[in-house]
Amino acid sequence: MLSFFHSVREDVAAVFESDPAARSYAEVLLCYPGLHAVWLHHLSHWLWRRGMRFLARLNSQFARLLTGIEIHPGQRLDGGFSSTHGMGTVIGETAVVGDDSHFIRV
Repeated sequence: MLSFFHSVREDVAAVFESDPAARSYAEVLLCYPGLHAVWLHHLSHWLWRRGMRFLARLNSQFARLLTGIEIHPGQRLDGGFSSTHGMGTVIGETAVVGDDSHFIRV
């Protein structure tokens, strides 16, 4: 559980580093779908690694419906990943996403 909260802090910090329009922690926590997609992906990936593939895919589809961002549950996201204006973004299982990656969709 502690690592989840560490990840949340790291994810929020990545948004502030990459998006000059981010004004407050409340705004980032509540209004950034890219951040929500990453957090829901953490759950999907956890389920995937434990062999609960159907639940992982179901959660990833819920995340896609909620955020407009699709991240395959088998994808490993390194720390500091953020996505700004990510509607329609798809990150497949075989994509390579490294530390401090930032996706901007215009």
